[in-house]
Amino acid sequence: MTSPALDVVGIGNAIVDVIAHADDAFLARQGLVKGTMTLIDERRAEALYAEMGPGIESSGGSAGNTMAGLASLGGRGAYVGKVRDDQLGAVFRHDITAIGVRFSTPAATSGPSTARCLILVTPDAQRTMNTYLGASVALGPEDIDEAEIAAAQVTYLEGYLFDPPHAKEAFRKAARAAHAAGRKVALTLSDPFCVERHRAEFRELLQNHVDLLFANEAEILSLFETESFAEAARQVRGMCEVAALTRSEKGSVVVAAHETHEIPAAKPEKLVDTTGAGDLYASGFLYGFTRGRDLAVCGRLGSLCAAEVISHFGARPEAPLARLAADAGLA
Repeated sequence: MTSPALDVVGIGNAIVDVIAHADDAFLARQGLVKGTMTLIDERRAEALYAEMGPGIESSGGSAGNTMAGLASLGGRGAYVGKVRDDQLGAVFRHDITAIGVRFSTPAATSGPSTARCLILVTPDAQRTMNTYLGASVALGPEDIDEAEIAAAQVTYLEGYLFDPPHAKEAFRKAARAAHAAGRKVALTLSDPFCVERHRAEFRELLQNHVDLLFANEAEILSLFETESFAEAARQVRGMCEVAALTRSEKGSVVVAAHETHEIPAAKPEKLVDTTGAGDLYASGFLYGFTRGRDLAVCGRLGSLCAAEVISHFGARPEAPLARLAADAGLA
């Protein structure tokens, strides 16, 4: 097996985020459930955007955020996702390549516009996401470069990608290509509602195709249909090589076949916006994992990166994560 040229290839929905402040009353008027992600159509996206306050636009998407964090740590990454050949698509491509992530997926030349996520951040720093998938659903098996997958230590798959059927085929093709090359496959469950929609398929993936799992407490409880975190951790043990389970201010628990590590949450100077916390935890964990660090250090790197991103508005790091890791003795 040849040495990998890349640490991680992330595959997900290429989305431009629009982030704005809102209060609980606004969420109630709009019929939104705080802290969740809801898929919306283009008409609803336009109507909600018209009602939102001033927003900040930036390239986003769960796996895209993770790859941005990996790059900030000094990792070698590539991204696979579909945009349209429109203004937002050009913004997304420029942003992700400018931070050092390879992005060569061809833009769609027809069909829906580039995807966007309207993110409402309430005063308690919770984020409520409303996602118009747009062109991202056009991602298909033809966009998967098997040579690129084979060149990465880990292929990181975004659970949201399981919503559009054509993209699901790309997801499975990438997993097969990674394992055929002797590489690892990682999956993030993305959202408890996403788990509810695809619970049986996610369990099958976990047992047969996934080496590393990322999930927050709500997602892992939903996957195993239990109210006990200890029971969910027990069930996930042995289903994959490693499960990294995040619990917000309680930190995270890393579960492997014969070891368990409880990782305390790193404390941000100020809690501003929880958008991207799980994405950046995955950045730090994958960076450590691809460098052969022990699982406890991987979890600490994840916590460090999550703390940085929740200390400011937006889902991508502002401070150089490589410097923060070095200062914490984790580089």
